[in-house]
Amino acid sequence: MKLSHEKLVHLSHVLTTALEADGEVTFLRPQNEVRLLTLEVLRQEILREEEMEQRARDRIASMRRGIAEGSAEWDILFRKYYDDERDKRRRVR
Repeated sequence: MKLSHEKLVHLSHVLTTALEADGEVTFLRPQNEVRLLTLEVLRQEILREEEMEQRARDRIASMRRGIAEGSAEWDILFRKYYDDERDKRRRVR
């Protein structure tokens, strides 16, 4: 999912504000530092997501018979290959 820099910054503000308001959470670093770290994690996760989507698309494109994007078969294969990529990443972590 493509999110603009501004949306990611806004999301990082929302997350850190919500965490700070929670009585169960105590920041060990200044709020802005936590927000910047949150922003970086969000960016990395979106990059990983895009990478997994591209790998699934590449696998479908490399098949001998052309499968039209948007077709039911393409959607099924995309979900399967995307899930395979996600499972690989989970095993690595």
